[in-house]
Amino acid sequence: MYQEDFDNQSAQEHSGDDVYSKPVRAGKRTYFFDVKATKNNDYYLTITESKRRIEKDGRFAYDKHKIFLYKEDFEKFATGLEEVVNFIKEKCPVQERVYERPQEEAPQVSSPAEEKKDFTNVDFDKL
Repeated sequence: MYQEDFDNQSAQEHSGDDVYSKPVRAGKRTYFFDVKATKNNDYYLTITESKRRIEKDGRFAYDKHKIFLYKEDFEKFATGLEEVVNFIKEKCPVQERVYERPQEEAPQVSSPAEEKKDFTNVDFDKL
């Protein structure tokens, strides 16, 4: 790495930009684990859950929820997370899930017969 790369990385860390990012895709959700730096070059973690949804007009929108986790809390957080994950694994074994789109989100698809109703039949050979 060149000196300018170190300088750019240091400037990036001081501005609060991402130092490292790990996206994890899980069905309709994506989890982002982002390491950021404070002005004092102290690192912290943000965990963002992003869920895609479809607006009534058909556009995509994203619901996002974020938590900030500071390094003094890492050990307690990891211990608590491990405890509840183990509890769930013991009490509720993994089951195959089939995700189905709710009926109101199903796209409207017209049949070829319906599509022909909207157009006038034109014989181009007679033109």
